[in-house]
Amino acid sequence: MDFLKSAVASAIAKGSSLPFSLGDRVDIGDSIWTLHNGTKRDDSSACSVFTFDIAANKSRLPLAKNAVRKSRTLRHPGVIKVLDTIETESTLYIVTERVVPLSWQVKRRSLSEETAKWGLYTVSSTLKFINEDASSVHGAVRASSVYTSESGEWKLGGFDILSSMKEDDAIIYTYGSIVPDAARYTPPEVVKGGWEVIKRHPLTAVDAYGLGVLIFEVFNGQFSGGDQIGKTTNVPPSMHQSYKRLCTANPKLRLSPGHFVEQGKKHGGFFQTSLIRLTEDMESLGLKTDAEREEFINELDNLSDDFPEDFFKMKVLPELLKSVEFGGGGPKVLSATLKIGSKLSADEFNAKLTPVIVRLFGNPDRALRVCLLDNLPLMIDNLPQKVVNDKIFPQMTSGFTDVAPVVREQTVKAVLSVINKLSDRVVNGELLKFLARTANDEQPGIRTNTTICLGRIAKNLGQSTRSKVLIAAFTRSIRDPFAHARVAGLLALAATIDVFTDEDCAGKILPAICPSLLDKEKLIRDQANKTLDLYIQRVRKFGSTMADTVLPPTVPTEAEPIKSDSRPSNSNDKSWAGWAISSFTNKIATANGEIEPTAGVASPTEPDHTRSASVPRPAKSSPSTQLELPKHALRPTAQPLGRSMSDRPPQAVYEPPEEDEGDDVFDAWGAMDDDEKEVDPFTAAVASPSPSSPDPSANKSPAVPYDDGGEPDFAGWLAAKSQAKTKKPLPKGLGKAGASNVTVAKATPKPRVVAAPAKKIDTKPKDEDGDDGWGDAWD
Repeated sequence: MDFLKSAVASAIAKGSSLPFSLGDRVDIGDSIWTLHNGTKRDDSSACSVFTFDIAANKSRLPLAKNAVRKSRTLRHPGVIKVLDTIETESTLYIVTERVVPLSWQVKRRSLSEETAKWGLYTVSSTLKFINEDASSVHGAVRASSVYTSESGEWKLGGFDILSSMKEDDAIIYTYGSIVPDAARYTPPEVVKGGWEVIKRHPLTAVDAYGLGVLIFEVFNGQFSGGDQIGKTTNVPPSMHQSYKRLCTANPKLRLSPGHFVEQGKKHGGFFQTSLIRLTEDMESLGLKTDAEREEFINELDNLSDDFPEDFFKMKVLPELLKSVEFGGGGPKVLSATLKIGSKLSADEFNAKLTPVIVRLFGNPDRALRVCLLDNLPLMIDNLPQKVVNDKIFPQMTSGFTDVAPVVREQTVKAVLSVINKLSDRVVNGELLKFLARTANDEQPGIRTNTTICLGRIAKNLGQSTRSKVLIAAFTRSIRDPFAHARVAGLLALAATIDVFTDEDCAGKILPAICPSLLDKEKLIRDQANKTLDLYIQRVRKFGSTMADTVLPPTVPTEAEPIKSDSRPSNSNDKSWAGWAISSFTNKIATANGEIEPTAGVASPTEPDHTRSASVPRPAKSSPSTQLELPKHALRPTAQPLGRSMSDRPPQAVYEPPEEDEGDDVFDAWGAMDDDEKEVDPFTAAVASPSPSSPDPSANKSPAVPYDDGGEPDFAGWLAAKSQAKTKKPLPKGLGKAGASNVTVAKATPKPRVVAAPAKKIDTKPKDEDGDDGWGDAWD
């Protein structure tokens, strides 16, 4: 049988003259009609097609023709919307909006009480219209005559015996008994006296009884016969009284569908529900005052999730969109709209909501903009990337520079929602420019949120700009006067540690974190320690993988002596302390050389006593040097200072005087330079005394009984300097030849000495100590 039905349906679908194509069959059982899902050929929209096979049900053809005729003429929101009717020699077609039988949900008992009351209210209101306004009788009210539309609304159908009581030959009188399964649903008075008895009773009696049967089916699943009518099993208590009056055996005492609606609508009645009130107020939403609209939105927010979603998608949502865009619905209506829109599929969202959202982002209303930004997370998944990048984000950018702080702040927060829908060019170009503005915003909260935003979108930034931008932003944030901004900067650095290079971590980030360790706020100090530990661990880990040195290995040659472990210090200590002492000794030698520049260069032919007192003794690794000279030979004496220039080799005189400064610099780095060349000038000077200048004090006992082991004689140096200060220097050019090495050295260039008196300079003796004519060389 199923195979034959499918074959017939396929044959019908191939009819080229029909304006629709048939799809799956929907069996409803208790009807003379067969229901199919269909598609209109002109616009490919969904529809339903009721088909009647004339050859198979020829005896019920009058019922089918009556249904076709009444469907064309009866128009009401609670009635199935008929799109077209077609009559052929073999089949009758009624093309309607897409519907499904209510019997499916009734048999599964999947209806909630709120939805059931809402549907019964719709059917009761429709029956009131049929009975009172159309003066007609439906005659077959039951679950199989009710359908649900795509919006979830209940629609009344089954107009097989719908008759006007103004007609003397109404079809209900003749064919009412051949309706499928009529024995179960026929009122008791009709069972006894036939359909003609309805003329003697109230017009509403038959449909009131059918409404009672429908109530029982909706709450119990099925109706088996007249013995169940009037039972209150599973019927809501608030409906018991009215329900019993619908089912009473006396037709004159039955409550009409119109009165049933009135009782339900009374204060505290069973039809006083949020869903029913929403349905009634929805169509006039654009005309409501602000207070009435506020009440409507509150009702909408209070609706639970078990309400029919299809109704909100198909009916409520379009009305809300109209109110928002044209009726001044405001942010609250928009929030309700987007809440419903979040339950739409991607295709439905793009068709119904996306165009409206794009237009709303161009609306100058700040409250509307803030509402859109707040609800972006609910709708961003359904918005196409091209729409977000090309249409929505360009409208959003005005929020970064808006005068209202709340708009700027919400715009920064919304970046997290749209970042994955933006192109790399937009992210690394426009977006970073706007975030740079908000990072310097006058509002501390906006600066803080900008730092958080940058930390969370770090992975979306380009590699060429990521490190530069983030380091600048975060290090500036941890210097922000707002405490929470500093915390945000430290947290952002900790969260984005993987995006920085090891060199940046050590050279830029760690120095920036350190001041926060002594922040006045304990919260910041604690976070600074945590962040610092993370970066130190990373730097140490990277440092452990580095090579010990990048310098090439040094291979000694025959011309170079083997490097000795001894250094110009007071011991063989190779630790950092030994180098520190050696460095300090070099500084003393440089200072001595500045006062006596000619004594700073040692000649291999000079005797050992010409070496400066600040030069340390040679290392113990040179035994020959220590055996040849006694310790007191390293002490400075007055006799070498009285030597004339004729006693010195010509090489010791430096001309021109302008090069003295270069020699001083060389002397200052001499120790390091000599160490690199593996030559110890101090050892060489001690080991090779000059025979031409005998030291008269060489065989004398040391001036100081304490042997300092070659350490610099700071006490003697200070004493000599103090004695020099007490002596009043002579005018330039009047000094004795042997008074000072510095004076003799400056007097050597005779052309300069002769030219000096010709200049107009003050010859008054100067009080400055150490004035030895150093400046004459720069005249």
